[in-house]
Amino acid sequence: MTDHRPPVDGRPEPALQVAVVPHTHWDREWYEPFQAFRLRLVRLVDDLLALLERDPGYRTFLLDGQLAVVDDYLEVRPENEGRLRALAAAGRITVGPWYILMDEFLVSGETIVRDLQMGIRRAAEFGGAMEVGYLPDMFGHVAQMPQLLALAGMTHAVVWRGVPSAIDRTAFLWRAPDGSQVRAEYLVSGYGNGASLPDDAKALIRRVGSLAEETGSFLRPGDPLLVMNGTDHQGPQPWLGRVVSEANQVQSHYELSVMSLPDYLAGVGSDGLPEWTGELRSGWRANLLMGVGSNRVDVKQAAAGAERSLERVAEPLSALFLPPAAWPARVLDLAWALVVRNAAHDSICACSADDVTRTVLDRYAEARQIGEALADQARRAIAVSMAAPGTTIVNPTASTRSGMVEVVVAVEGGAEAHTQALSEHTGMAGSFTVRTPAVASLLGVMQGDRIDDDTFVTEAELSEDETGIVLRVELGSHSRAAGRVEEVKRELYSRLVARPDAEVRITVDHPAVRRVLARQAAVPGFGWSSFAPARLEHPVRVLDDGESPVTLSNGLVTVVVDAGDGTFSVDGHAGFGRLVDGGDHGDTYNYSPPAHDREITTPESVRVAAGEPGPVRGTVAIHSRYRWPERIDDSRSARTGTRQVEVTTTVELQADEPLVRVHTRFDNPCRDHRVRVRLPLPRPSATSVAECAFTTVERGLTAEGRTDELGTPTFPSRRFVSAGGLTVVHDGLVEYELTGTDATPEGDLATELSLTLLRATGMLSRLGMATRPLPAGPLLPLEGPQMIGPVEARYGLCLDGTDPYRLAEAMLDPLQVVVGFGGGERPASGSALRVTGAEVSSVRREAGALEVRIFNPSDRPVVVDVGGRRGWEVDLRGRPLLPFEGRLELRARGIATLRFA
Repeated sequence: MTDHRPPVDGRPEPALQVAVVPHTHWDREWYEPFQAFRLRLVRLVDDLLALLERDPGYRTFLLDGQLAVVDDYLEVRPENEGRLRALAAAGRITVGPWYILMDEFLVSGETIVRDLQMGIRRAAEFGGAMEVGYLPDMFGHVAQMPQLLALAGMTHAVVWRGVPSAIDRTAFLWRAPDGSQVRAEYLVSGYGNGASLPDDAKALIRRVGSLAEETGSFLRPGDPLLVMNGTDHQGPQPWLGRVVSEANQVQSHYELSVMSLPDYLAGVGSDGLPEWTGELRSGWRANLLMGVGSNRVDVKQAAAGAERSLERVAEPLSALFLPPAAWPARVLDLAWALVVRNAAHDSICACSADDVTRTVLDRYAEARQIGEALADQARRAIAVSMAAPGTTIVNPTASTRSGMVEVVVAVEGGAEAHTQALSEHTGMAGSFTVRTPAVASLLGVMQGDRIDDDTFVTEAELSEDETGIVLRVELGSHSRAAGRVEEVKRELYSRLVARPDAEVRITVDHPAVRRVLARQAAVPGFGWSSFAPARLEHPVRVLDDGESPVTLSNGLVTVVVDAGDGTFSVDGHAGFGRLVDGGDHGDTYNYSPPAHDREITTPESVRVAAGEPGPVRGTVAIHSRYRWPERIDDSRSARTGTRQVEVTTTVELQADEPLVRVHTRFDNPCRDHRVRVRLPLPRPSATSVAECAFTTVERGLTAEGRTDELGTPTFPSRRFVSAGGLTVVHDGLVEYELTGTDATPEGDLATELSLTLLRATGMLSRLGMATRPLPAGPLLPLEGPQMIGPVEARYGLCLDGTDPYRLAEAMLDPLQVVVGFGGGERPASGSALRVTGAEVSSVRREAGALEVRIFNPSDRPVVVDVGGRRGWEVDLRGRPLLPFEGRLELRARGIATLRFA
């Protein structure tokens, strides 16, 4: 090798600047569980601290941009926190900005924000977070990521997967839908292009030459070459500083420097870079791993439930209806830590060992339990605060709305015509006498003041005379006297000890009550109203005469069930609810059909049964019996065997609503298959619009891919997707595809939307798949992803063009019911917060102040009314941006965080 590149105009060409960034990529849990990987992490960080302290020439190390790595290490080595802080403060260890490197499509927008805020806050204890949106291994990137990074004060991102073929440089300008922009460094060959660098200078020079050749045309004259010296779970290479110095001494083609990622980005420019707006979901150069949205659908459902319990109920109710000093900050921090840790892509994607997925489900269950307990605490506070006794309905969302509620009322109560009875207690009154052993048994089984779901002890009094002990009990439909009941129980035990032979006369007063459904009259956004059954303008009717098809109708929408094939029509559009069972010879990352597939689309038999009759809620159950192939024979790549499967699909209509709710459930006995439900589009469509983090995104019928990963046009949606006049709202059923494509003179058009209910596979990763020939991880057999056992799926359908955000609220954010006994100061109706004109993502307290995050999913600016309140718009670090009072303008597709004074 000569010392100089060919001369240009008689001058040697400048040396290629090569930036070497030492790092590790740390999957917290993946093909081994967290605790196994943590032991490896402890050894890595132990070695790293020792290396940095003894060798000033080893300049810097990037701890993967996530603070979870730091906390996981310090739980085992708390004595090393000072050493780690000192090295981080000196710039030798780079931390943050994330708490975890999350998957962006399978968690909520709020989870992404909380992840970033947790990371920045924790990094402040180690000298501050890296000011770079480091996104090295996410399976694609959401459209609003540039805006989120900009709102945190960052101007750079680093990405690998998902970058489309239109990008032909090692960097590009990445814009969010609102116009926010960051410079995105594109890791053309991934975050491990410089893994395991040799400790010989000449070998290193050859390796750098290969990297430059591999990057090829992406490098323009004057562009530096970024070498990421690390990969999955790789520790530091102690010889790096020495070998880089030696390589610089023996040649002049390349000028190598070991530096931090922020230092590298500080020296690059943005002029003349290509531009891209929106999400990054291409498999053109790197695997996007397009099937993770449908793998282990139970994990996605658990994630949706946990996030809703915190974001949509526990936080807003606690922030608005508890005193500021009672804000449960620490408990919420614990819940969010569970949710954020689960957001790691190998965790939420469930492309991990079975032990990992069990842990993920446990974390989501804990987070949901915390959310439910906090919501219950807030509801009790509302009940105590009401001035008048009775049932109060609480709306935890910003939109003023009506909705179905389930309440217990006295049998003599009014509005019978507009309610629907579910059950009735006819009442019990009188007295009876028992002996001491029987009384002791009775008291032992009582749990507080609860008798059953509809009956509580509301009052208890104890007296005594020469004839015995008298216990008077009043029963009611709601909890009121738990403390008093326990007090009376203790006193009664004491008296029975003193008079073991005494008779106990128990007098019971229990009025007749009825559990009913009703449509509550409109409740203000973030407000409350006394229970008031609304007049049903469009009551539900279920028609089942034994001859004609079973029909559900409420005057707004009509559903007719086809008893022949188990499908149903909606407003005359036939074929909804058709299940399609096909083979899947893929793995947890990608769907792949077997070479010899056999799709099952028709049941062997169908039985239709009318359920609830209306007028508030009407249902019909469709019982379909299928014979699905049992598994795939690997040797033939063909489905084999058969198993009988009973599928029950319950279709539901509610009064005065256009939404058709569907609940499908079955016990899955089969392996290696995918089950989707076909939903016909009222009109053919070439595009879909799906909810994503803080916006909606429009997608076509194809996905960009390559031979190493075929472009499979299955896409994720957060809560809803719309196409061709149909909106589908779902509970954790992330994956959809526009199917049934017809060729027309105007181009291809889809005639149906397929929603994935189940994708069952038996390998973490597989070799030789039709859709992805090379493995994406270890070839590890798994049992969990086969999803043997109960499967449930809930979704809703609407054809009338109703705002999908309102449909999602109606289906997923029910009105809350509380019962109070009066004596407080809260009036019968009111609102704790008014926000109109934008969608609300979060209501919580921060630093004692009420904080609300809003976003505008439309393509035009909107005026947001906050009911006369004032405060500051702040960035994601809480730094003030602009004051507001009463109202503010929010740009098209914009996100804003408001902190009220």
